[in-house]
Amino acid sequence: QVQLVESGGGLVQAGGSLRLSCAVSGRTFSNYAMGWFRQAPGKERELVVAISWSGDSTYYADSVKGRFTISRDNAKNTVYLQMSSLKPEDTAVYHCAGASSMVVLTRHHQYNYWAQGTQVTVSS
Repeated sequence: QVQLVESGGGLVQAGGSLRLSCAVSGRTFSNYAMGWFRQAPGKERELVVAISWSGDSTYYADSVKGRFTISRDNAKNTVYLQMSSLKPEDTAVYHCAGASSMVVLTRHHQYNYWAQGTQVTVSS
């Protein structure tokens, strides 16, 4: 059974930074494409960033390009989301997700495994 456990959310002022981590257990992590989604109150869940199993390919939503960075450490079975220059509109519950795939996945339904979610709140 695959388990994804997030850490690193919290409250930060606008312009600040946070790093989210997602530790994966139960399968060969290096075979998994990973992504970070977020869902704000009253809004649909949206893909923020995604990374291929090798780390060579990434996807960034336009709203976070230049501010967020996704990376992975296959030796530690962990994927990271470094968030900088945070804005109040980045406030949401962030979910890490994974699926067995060689390529970057950009659709919600393509992901099989989900973490519980971690709250990120950016104050103005």
